[in-house]
Amino acid sequence: MWTATVALVCGLLLSACSKDEDEKEPKKRTVLIYMSAENSLSLSLSPYAWYDLEEIKEGSKLLTENDQLIVWFDRAREGELPWLARIVNGELKDSVSIADMQISDKDEYSSDPHVFEKVLSYAFSHYPATEGYGLGLWSHASGWVIEDSVAYTRAYGVDNGRNTESNIGPWLNLPTIRRVLENQPHLEFIFADCCNFMCLESAYELRKVTDYVVASPAEIPDPGAPYSLVVPEMFKRQDAAKGIMRQYAEFYPNYLPLSVVKTSDMEALAEATRNVLKQICSRYDIKPTEQYLDMMELIHYYNDYKSRFYPYYNIFFDAGDFVKRYATDEEYKEWKAVLDRVVVDKAFATSWTVNKNWYTHYTDFEMTEERYHGVSMFVPQDPDLGLYGKYNKDIKKLAWWWKVWE
Repeated sequence: MWTATVALVCGLLLSACSKDEDEKEPKKRTVLIYMSAENSLSLSLSPYAWYDLEEIKEGSKLLTENDQLIVWFDRAREGELPWLARIVNGELKDSVSIADMQISDKDEYSSDPHVFEKVLSYAFSHYPATEGYGLGLWSHASGWVIEDSVAYTRAYGVDNGRNTESNIGPWLNLPTIRRVLENQPHLEFIFADCCNFMCLESAYELRKVTDYVVASPAEIPDPGAPYSLVVPEMFKRQDAAKGIMRQYAEFYPNYLPLSVVKTSDMEALAEATRNVLKQICSRYDIKPTEQYLDMMELIHYYNDYKSRFYPYYNIFFDAGDFVKRYATDEEYKEWKAVLDRVVVDKAFATSWTVNKNWYTHYTDFEMTEERYHGVSMFVPQDPDLGLYGKYNKDIKKLAWWWKVWE
């Protein structure tokens, strides 16, 4: 009797230990969705962060036991601190407080690079994967633009730190994001569910930390991606990036330009762009920081309320539309061949959904599939116009500038 009891107890203990060990075993893929929503995306009347969290939970119901979906959630709600959790079959599991990650409640800005790094390090070290990692960036953003606090445009993830719906606060800039990611596991994809992220400057900055970038060159709708459909695509073993983009685009048919960039060919594209810019500048006898090419009527992906060319906002010009205008046919053809190796998939739209003016049809350019190339690029403009003096200076903080323009 005693021997049988001991054997039974030992068997149960061994079973429990084995179960614990199994739970610690690496899964095949880990995806972290970083939701920085202590800003206007937590509006009391339209709580987009909460809506998307519920969609993420729904999407998790289609995952397998080999998939690990992790969410960092920081929204504007009085008395609520950010948290990290694994989501399994629609439920929050293993919820972790900021204290558990050694983040002070006095220093819990999601846009703080130290917080960003601690969250990623905790998630990827506690939930390792054998077949790859993915990262979702969820928040406000504006491409490569460098901002320290508040301005008309911004980088990624504003956090006001006061649990309010204000967009006044610090941001994460692209060089900072790149530096943090350099110390993390290599990513299969970065899905940026935020405005204007898909620009050549951003893709080049991130070329060594991820295989693919999925994003829009334009503004996106405040409700963001349909995560119940997108989350399962994040864990596909083939073409996950393309699957994410397709589900997103089909949810907003003809109302959201999107693309997928393969970063391994970004060096080749940078070299091709440098060559074609030299030819353009020589032909028109200009120096990029002294004389300025006319960008009127070119496709641009950010505008003012009147849908016209406006110097405070026209930063993100369609890269191919620009090259096609100023290069010769042969120069454009050669450059486009390299671009096609980089932009491996794209979704065209004649207009895009923006919170301030839904389904805006731009009036200062014609949007056609031939002119649409899926990625934007900044071209220096007269510093006496609007904020171009700042943009012309700040672009030099990006690696793309020194590779392509100098």
